[in-house]
Amino acid sequence: MEAFYRTHAYLVEHLNAPVRRALMDEINWNDRLIGIKGTRGVGKTTFLLQYAKEHFGTDRACLYINLNNFYFQQVGFVNFAGQFMKRGGKVLLIDQVFKYPDWSHELRECYERFPNLHIVFTGSSVMRLKEENPELNGIVKSYNLRGFSFREFLNLNTGNHFQSFSLEQILANHEKIAKEILSKVRPLDYFQDYVHHGFYPFYLEKRNFSENLIKTMSMMIEVDILFIRQIELKYLSKIKKLLYMLAVEGPGAANISKLASEIQTSRATVMNYIKYLADARLINLIYDEGDDFPQKPAKICMHNTSQMYAIYPLKIEEQDILETFFLNTMWKDHKMNTGKKGYSYLVDGIHKFRICTSKNIKGKIVPDVIYAQHNTELGHENHIPLWLFGFLY
Repeated sequence: MEAFYRTHAYLVEHLNAPVRRALMDEINWNDRLIGIKGTRGVGKTTFLLQYAKEHFGTDRACLYINLNNFYFQQVGFVNFAGQFMKRGGKVLLIDQVFKYPDWSHELRECYERFPNLHIVFTGSSVMRLKEENPELNGIVKSYNLRGFSFREFLNLNTGNHFQSFSLEQILANHEKIAKEILSKVRPLDYFQDYVHHGFYPFYLEKRNFSENLIKTMSMMIEVDILFIRQIELKYLSKIKKLLYMLAVEGPGAANISKLASEIQTSRATVMNYIKYLADARLINLIYDEGDDFPQKPAKICMHNTSQMYAIYPLKIEEQDILETFFLNTMWKDHKMNTGKKGYSYLVDGIHKFRICTSKNIKGKIVPDVIYAQHNTELGHENHIPLWLFGFLY
């Protein structure tokens, strides 16, 4: 046990967390069982340690453990939790929970046996905590940690402390909000850096970002898809090839039959692989209004713009980057559907959006369409700067 306390103290004391994530204030930390899901590389471990540092420091009432530690293959974490409580423990932070067999059963056992213990655990975005683990129904509170928003990226790089805004606030007051931001910083000066490498916190590390991201994306497939979904390793190359083909084709409607032929599998299997890639936050699926999986998506694009630059930087169109940025920042709290003639996307079944630049607005301006416009610092009426939607979280 002492070794775990020493590791915890070292990690907390040497923590480098330059951005305080907004999710920190959205979680009800009084809940006894909290799950933090997120794609690989978005900073889930840092988030746990940041919580520990803010609320406990090196107080032994809180302890971080990683279930990758071989110790837990011999000693289950139910027994460990009991030992922790006997030493005055109150909050147990569990990283990489899905690497442990019967993890959901043991979490349930901890919940029932130790009513005074609070557990916060991290897991992959692929996990369906309640749907696939009925023993956690009614007891776990689930949250999603995402990569940096454009707002968080700006705060980090400029030293500002801009707040986030809801979609309704932006639609109603975008001119006032933008003027306040513009009085302190020029967002467009940072936009290209953000879409290139700003979504993943590890861009701050002194390593080649693109190589690191490719490695991370490979791990998403190998662990978050194959391991969690129990897919045989021999199918790894097919899923990787599928992802590459989708990336190279750019945002659009996929030809499922062609993809199935290319990776030598059935259409049904391709659709399942596409769903797994979406669950792992490697791609986003956009459907026509009223449609959903297992129907064919109307449009497939990469989950974020950094992935586009990492996989195939030579074939990136500006319009594809802008639309992927918009979809990614909207994805957290809003339902996205494909649009119809005159607009790109329908948001929450109400708002019609067209993603454009100041140069490519052609034809009649439609009053009920919102123009999310790139290369524009300040909007007017139904013309809103695209960068401002990066302040949604």
